[in-house]
Amino acid sequence: MVVGLGNPGAEFRHTRHNLGADTVELLADRNRERLRAERGTQALVAQVRLSGRSVVLAVPQTYMNDSGLAVASLARRYGPVPVDRIVVVHDELDLPVGRVKVKLGGGTAGHNGLKSVHAHLHEGGYVRVRIGIGKPPGRRQGTDHVLGAAGRAEREALAVAVEIAADAVEVLAAEGVEAAMTRVNAEPA
Repeated sequence: MVVGLGNPGAEFRHTRHNLGADTVELLADRNRERLRAERGTQALVAQVRLSGRSVVLAVPQTYMNDSGLAVASLARRYGPVPVDRIVVVHDELDLPVGRVKVKLGGGTAGHNGLKSVHAHLHEGGYVRVRIGIGKPPGRRQGTDHVLGAAGRAEREALAVAVEIAADAVEVLAAEGVEAAMTRVNAEPA
């Protein structure tokens, strides 16, 4: 199961905070599927085949701070899903703009969507595909940064990062977590 975090609504589309949702939408497009509302999940869902495996793609329709509600509903609906088979794609302030990293388990780093996922899954052993958005410049608040629109150069870097994140999910499906971390986490040359 691959869940792309974001906020619902047109005003949040393509903001830094919705990069996870953008990645899952791209994966659905690559597989010629459309995400559709699925009753009882609080999410838009598509089932695709990645490397011969059936994979559920989902974008919660809850606000970021309540993402765990949708993730827990999806895990019940398509489960039982072992927590280490859940992939959460999200924005990451602690990575430079455009940097993508794969991680198994860990803390929330203050990310409200991850806090909610942790709370509803009762553990943090899921896989994360983290898309760097960098720290806010100057005295700008984190909330304003994640919900704000990026400038042109940053938008271009983030569009590439979404492609890399989608590639990372495909590597996860084909070769597993270790291979994805080895391939994606290596510093670019």
